[in-house]
Amino acid sequence: MAGEIAAAGGVVWRLRDGVVEVALVYRERYGDWTLPKGKLEADESARVAAHREVREETGARVALGRFLGRTGYLLGADHKVVDYFAARYLDGEFVPSEEVADLRWMPVPDAVARLSHDRDLPVLAAFSALPADLTTVLLVRHAKAGSRAQWEDADELRPLSRNGEKQVPPVRELAAVYGAERVYSAPLVRCVETVRPVADDIGVPVVEEELLAERKYEGMADAATRRLAEIAAGGGVSVVCSQGGVIPDLVTRVAADSPVSLPRRVESKKGSVWALFFAGTHLVAADYIRVP
Repeated sequence: MAGEIAAAGGVVWRLRDGVVEVALVYRERYGDWTLPKGKLEADESARVAAHREVREETGARVALGRFLGRTGYLLGADHKVVDYFAARYLDGEFVPSEEVADLRWMPVPDAVARLSHDRDLPVLAAFSALPADLTTVLLVRHAKAGSRAQWEDADELRPLSRNGEKQVPPVRELAAVYGAERVYSAPLVRCVETVRPVADDIGVPVVEEELLAERKYEGMADAATRRLAEIAAGGGVSVVCSQGGVIPDLVTRVAADSPVSLPRRVESKKGSVWALFFAGTHLVAADYIRVP
């Protein structure tokens, strides 16, 4: 019986003399030039798999960016589906292997001409549709906290529950594959606890932002939206943790004058992440990521 093979990969890019170049790999076994990709391991998310496979096939350490699309094709009796993400080159050197014999960096038009499979063309087209060098904001809803009814102290001191603590490692892992550089949080224990491991990993403080807390956001939504835009304008990759009473409205406001089409109901499950991508202060892409 035919099955489905889940895989993930990336459009690995760098700026060289002001020109965006992307990396193609040559697989001697298949005699083709293609984008780096590979199968998901057990219990692995597509983003983590893309990050790992890019490193294994190209030697590059990358910071993931926006989702670029999914391709599908028959592989023997199975159907292989591949999720692709933009992937900014940070460092690392290519070493030939049994799987990948060669790697070439080239401008996108040259890569389009070199690709062996037409199924890869829409992925490069999606990559080229927006500027490569975007700012990333990972807007995180805090992980599950203990029962409010059973908590006798001030609500802002309520910590994560055991189930909430289990949601923290996936958030930490996502922050790593996106290349987090700064960390912000509403000044609530459960918010700070959700992202403190990220801050510890990269050696930065958690900057507390009162406007991101529900009690301050109500009546000050415009100011909070401006503050998120300021964080985006700082460039790089920021992790921002807030609450369920803030995130759907904040995402809607940020997307109001952008090309991003949001669902009618903007989700924000506990422990989930909105990956927001900005050109300056202008939102140009957004991916919603559910965390187990």
